[in-house]
Amino acid sequence: MQGCCDFRSSILFMVVLGCLTILGCSSLRALPSEIELIQRVPYQTTRVNTHRIAYLDVGQGPPLILIHGFGGSMWQWEHQYSVLAHTHRVIILDLLGSGLSDKPEEAYTPKYLLDFFREFMNVLNIPRATLVGNSMGAGLAMAMALDHPERVERLVLISGFPGHVENSIASPHYQRFLHHRPPLWLAKLGNWMAGKRTTEHILKEIIYNSALISPTIIDRSFHNRQRGDFLGPLYSLMDNIKTWEEQYGKRLQAISHQVLLLWGEHDRVFPLAVGERVKDQLPHVEWHVIPEAGHLAQWEAPTIVNQFILSFLERNF
Repeated sequence: MQGCCDFRSSILFMVVLGCLTILGCSSLRALPSEIELIQRVPYQTTRVNTHRIAYLDVGQGPPLILIHGFGGSMWQWEHQYSVLAHTHRVIILDLLGSGLSDKPEEAYTPKYLLDFFREFMNVLNIPRATLVGNSMGAGLAMAMALDHPERVERLVLISGFPGHVENSIASPHYQRFLHHRPPLWLAKLGNWMAGKRTTEHILKEIIYNSALISPTIIDRSFHNRQRGDFLGPLYSLMDNIKTWEEQYGKRLQAISHQVLLLWGEHDRVFPLAVGERVKDQLPHVEWHVIPEAGHLAQWEAPTIVNQFILSFLERNF
């Protein structure tokens, strides 16, 4: 009996030590001076409602704001910023709770994110912009168009965002995270112990062409997930999906803006049939399927995606 108690005490000690190590490493890790895109690119920071936000701001012309999805960051737009900057001012941010930006312990409700995003535009002196969103970033762009239509010029939506999110997700990983996720402390421990392997599995679900998932890409994505309390905001975002569905998912047909909707042919998160349902709900939509691409079509097939975006932006409506 004593040996059993000693064993349990040892396990408990290791768990506590692991959690302390996670928290310690996360808080002490210095932020880099550059973001690793195709090359290392200096980024800027600003304060939005007291929180530090990291972003890129390149080019001149009508403003475009590129918004990453759930668990993402700026690197997912690395094939867009230099091309689009020839004709536009391109802003790519790490959303609050993601990447190099602060990760406050807050309830990441749709209203919280909308208030943050609107203030981010105010801080950068952008009264109105075309919003380009991927996945959950597309959901934020849609919500901006519905609640603050005067701040939105046009919408470019890539693989997102369906009105019924929970019923639309096909990815096994995201289904487990949505319905069977472990306690936050245990998830942090798992991320510390096996985070790189988990990162690789996630990338293989969101990227169709596995040949693109090099060790460098895995390392970059993994290290991005180790900064600060990465998992806390993700848990809160998942907890608030139903709120988005109730407040915005039922109103997609009320979006009055011109919309370019792009969907990866082999999207394993939101399959193509989901995209077709989103298309049918939008009154002013241009729809294209991106061949040989998954959930990150802008990263997997940048040439064709960039062509569609530029053509859409040049068009007079």
